[in-house]
Amino acid sequence: MDRDGVINRAIVRDGKPYPPANLAALEILPGVADAMCSLREAGWMLIVVTNQPDVARGITSLASVELINQHLQQCLPIDEFRTCFHDGSDGCTCRKPLPGSLIAAANSHGIDLESSYMVGDRWRDIEAGESAGCKTIFLDYGYDEKQPKDFNHRVCSLAEAADIILGR
Repeated sequence: MDRDGVINRAIVRDGKPYPPANLAALEILPGVADAMCSLREAGWMLIVVTNQPDVARGITSLASVELINQHLQQCLPIDEFRTCFHDGSDGCTCRKPLPGSLIAAANSHGIDLESSYMVGDRWRDIEAGESAGCKTIFLDYGYDEKQPKDFNHRVCSLAEAADIILGR
């Protein structure tokens, strides 16, 4: 799953989502802890795949991003973070919409991507999931940006996504 907008509240300015700048600005979204616990109890592995290009852009420090990730991992049953710190022009394969981070996580943990879900709130998340062979769940917040063209499900929260994954 993605981080900002899925697990924690994205900071929306002019219709576009941004990550929290630091731990003080972090807010875990309602229902996330329960949804993640339900998924974990059902045997799902919870891997967060997140782009954090503000590090490469010099807007946010690496330490701030890592502190946020560590805090989320302490509060929630997250197995692993796969964080891309590159900017779009860096051409790395770990940056969504490319599927590199999802494929690396699958290889590392023996995950069947065709039986997996990618949950995200932006077109990059959904495209990465599709390219990796995952089923995709789009959290639609109506951002003023490019929207994903194709996805398996559209929901309004991680709780709704968890219900779909768990067959409820």
